[in-house]
Amino acid sequence: MKIVYPSIDKLLSQVDSRYSLAVLASKRAHELESGSPAALDHFKSQKAVGQALEEIAAGKVVIDENHRI
Repeated sequence: MKIVYPSIDKLLSQVDSRYSLAVLASKRAHELESGSPAALDHFKSQKAVGQALEEIAAGKVVIDENHRI
């Protein structure tokens, strides 16, 4: 599978590594599937992971550097 939109270059300009991008997109997709409100009004993707990637590309979802487990 190939990600066409949003582009990997656009996504990696928002997140420092592919690993961080995968984790962030996964967590946000789970939130969207659980009923969290969307950060964008319109999505090109119908799937939660695609929607999460669109939110990341738009700068609406970011990694909280201060969050500690």
